[in-house]
Amino acid sequence: MDFVLYGLIALVVILGVYLVGAYNGFVASRNKVEEAFSTMDVYLIKRSDLIPNLVETVKGYAKHEKETLENVIKARNSAVSAVSAEDKIKAAGEVSGMLSRLFALAESYPDLKANTNFQDLMAQLKVVEEDIANARKYYNGIVRQYNTSIEVFPANIVANLFKFIKKSSRNCLINLS
Repeated sequence: MDFVLYGLIALVVILGVYLVGAYNGFVASRNKVEEAFSTMDVYLIKRSDLIPNLVETVKGYAKHEKETLENVIKARNSAVSAVSAEDKIKAAGEVSGMLSRLFALAESYPDLKANTNFQDLMAQLKVVEEDIANARKYYNGIVRQYNTSIEVFPANIVANLFKFIKKSSRNCLINLS
């Protein structure tokens, strides 16, 4: 009788240790996902800060391309005002698309391409785009690890019990380099 009681107590202790360990692991993974997104968000903000200067430089050379320039600024403003991670990722994709159009526009103006201010802004933007691409890769990797950890058995039972939900990696941030 004592053997069965000790066995049950040991089983409860082992389950309790597993439960605490799994929970703490999920919390740590979720925090890494949030940190990775925050890192990516810093670079997205840095890119957004460069866009007004780039648009002003282009304006001087491409006065009749007002609609394209306004669309770039509109996309930039929606990216800056986005609150949720999903909205930020979506807006960043739109900014990337608008920047592609701006670069295509710049190709039509040789004087603009020769402008040192424009070249400097483009170099800065290229560096930021590389940083965004690296942050995106890291974020997607961390999200994949987190999602896998909450889906495997028996950890998925603990994840469901404490309402850990899958995160979206959404590979929609376009690299312009």
